[in-house]
Amino acid sequence: MWHEGSQTPGLGRTVGTRTAHIGGPFALIDQNGRARGSADFRGRFMLVYFGYTYCPDVCPTTLGVIADALDKMGPDSRRVVPIFITVDPARDTPKVLGAYLAAFGPEFVGLTGSQQALDKVESEYNVYARKHPLPGGGYGMDHSSVIYLMGPSGKLVTYYDDVISPAALAADLEKRF
Repeated sequence: MWHEGSQTPGLGRTVGTRTAHIGGPFALIDQNGRARGSADFRGRFMLVYFGYTYCPDVCPTTLGVIADALDKMGPDSRRVVPIFITVDPARDTPKVLGAYLAAFGPEFVGLTGSQQALDKVESEYNVYARKHPLPGGGYGMDHSSVIYLMGPSGKLVTYYDDVISPAALAADLEKRF
C-alpha cells in the first residue's frame, strides 16, 4: 500500500501533501459538450494527461499506453478514469476530442474549455505548454508529458513518465487499490 511521502517502487517518485502541490479544482467541457468539474470524478482514481489531438507521436502513444494498461487491469480498471486535457483549445473542440478519444476507448474523458480556464488547470498541474510555428504554416504545441495519478479525493498520488510500459502502469495502479 502506498503511504503519503513514500517512494513508488520502480518509479522513484516521492509525493505527499507536504512535497507536491499538483492539481486542483477545474471546470471544463467534455467531448460531449457537457460541463465537467473535478468533483465529478471524486471517489475514483484519475489518470490525467495533458496533450493535443494534432500531436504526431507522443500524445497518441501515451494514450495508447494508458488504454493498454486499463485493458490489462480487467474489471479493476473501472476504479480509474483516464482524462485527457487539451493544451490546444483552438483546435480541440468537444467534437474533435470525441472523435480522437474514440480510438482509445469509451472510458476516456476529453476536456477542453476557454484558454483562460485551461491556463488555470495547466498552472495547477505545473504543465508547460507553448505554441510554436511549423515550417510551411500551421503550428504545433510543445508541452510537458507526464501522466498524473490523482486519488479518489482529488489529491496527487504519484506521476509517471510517458515512457512507462502498459504492464508497469497496470501493475502500479493495481497495487494502489
